[in-house]
Amino acid sequence: MDELERARQEVRLASQALAESWEEINLLYSIGEILGRTVQLEDAAGTILTEIAETVGADLGAIYLHDANRGLLAPIAARGAAPKDLDAIPVDDEVTAAANVFRDAQPRRFGPSAVPALEVPVRREATLAVPIAWSGPKGSTVLGVVLLSAPRYDALFTAGDEKLVAAIATQIATAIQINRLVRLSVEQERLAHEMQLAHDLQMRLLPPPAALAPDARCAARVESARSVGGDFYHLFRLGGGRVGVLLGDVSSHGYQAALIMALTMSAMSIHAQKGQSPSETIRSLLATIADELEDTEMFLALCYAVIDPGQGEICWVNAGQPHTFVVAGDGRPTRLEATDPPLGMGSASPHEMRRPWNRATDMLVLFTDGVCDARDIDGKTLGESRVLDVLAARRGDTPERVVDGVFALLEGHMGGGIAPDDQAVLVLRTPPA
Repeated sequence: MDELERARQEVRLASQALAESWEEINLLYSIGEILGRTVQLEDAAGTILTEIAETVGADLGAIYLHDANRGLLAPIAARGAAPKDLDAIPVDDEVTAAANVFRDAQPRRFGPSAVPALEVPVRREATLAVPIAWSGPKGSTVLGVVLLSAPRYDALFTAGDEKLVAAIATQIATAIQINRLVRLSVEQERLAHEMQLAHDLQMRLLPPPAALAPDARCAARVESARSVGGDFYHLFRLGGGRVGVLLGDVSSHGYQAALIMALTMSAMSIHAQKGQSPSETIRSLLATIADELEDTEMFLALCYAVIDPGQGEICWVNAGQPHTFVVAGDGRPTRLEATDPPLGMGSASPHEMRRPWNRATDMLVLFTDGVCDARDIDGKTLGESRVLDVLAARRGDTPERVVDGVFALLEGHMGGGIAPDDQAVLVLRTPPA
C-alpha cells in the first residue's frame, strides 16, 4: 500500500510540474504573440504585465524603460496603480529595487521590508525585480526593469518565478531593439528623402548658364559632397553688355551651408542689380548676411567679377577664393588676386581690383578648392596645376567642353571615390565685337 501511495504522489507531483511548465510555455508563447503584433511596446506593456503577474501570482508590479536622455526609469505599465500615477525613478537612486537591479544588471528577489516612496504604489511585501537586458555584439545593455510584488500564493517569489520573468524580459528587450531598428530605418529613409528634395531645390536655385546670353556664353557645374552643400554660383546681366559672375564656397557643407548659400543668392539677386561697383555690392551683401555667418560660426569664400567687354575690363572682389583665373588665348593663366579674407572672418570693407579683358580670346575660369583637393585611392590630391593643364589644353573649346574636361579629370583621379568636399566649376567667354 505504501508503494502504491508513493507512486500516486509522484504522479500528482509530475502532473503538477507538467501543468506549471505548460503554463509557463503558454505564457512565453502568448507574450511572443503580443510583441509580434505590436509596433509600440507601450501599447502592449499593460497586457504583458498582466499576463506575467497572473502566471507568477503577483498583485502589484510595473514595467520601467530607461530614458537615457533624462537618466530615469520611466513607468510604461503598472499593476495596482495607473502608470500616470507613478513617478519615474532616477537610475542612480540608492534605495529603490528597480534602480538597483538596473545598475547591477542582475535579477534580485527582495523579502518584505520598508518600501521606498517612489515604489509604494506598486510594491508590497516580497518583490522580484528583473532587468530587461539586450545582449548584442558589443555586450549587454540594460533597457529597463520588470518589477513584481505582493506574491499571492507564497510569502516569497521562487527561483522558478525569477527564471520565467527573466525569459520574458529577454523577449521584451528583443522587441525594443527591433522597434528601435525599425524606427531608425524609417527615420533614415525619411531623412534621405528630405535631403534629396533639398538637393533638388538647391540645384534649382542655381541659374541656367544661358541666363547670360547673348552677352556671354557660360557653363557651370556643382557637385555636392552631401545631398546639399555650400558651393554655388550666380550670374547677372547688368546692362550695356556687362555681366557679373559670383562663385561662392560656404565653409563646411550640409544643410546649414545650404541655408547660407540660399541667403547669399537671394541677397545678391537684389544687390547686384543696383548698378554698384563689385566692392559696393559685396559690402551690401556682407551687411545682409553678417549676423547669419556669426550665428552659425561659418564663413563665405567668394569671388565676384564684373566683365565689361565694351571697356575691355574685368573688375573683381576676391574674398578668399584662390582658384580664380583669366586664361589668355595662348593658354597662359592669370590669377585674380585675393582682395580680402572670406566674409565672416573680418569686418574690413571689401576692396576691388581690375585688369584688361580681351573679349575675343580671354576665358574666365573659377573653381572651388574641392576640385584641386580631390584625392585618389592613395590619398594623393589632384592639385591646381593639373586643372590648369586641362584649361590650357581646352582653351579653344566651348565653356561646356571645358567644364566637362575638368570633371573628367576629377572623375579619373578619384577613381569612383566619394569627394570629401563640394566641387564647383564655372567657365565664361564673351563674344567678339
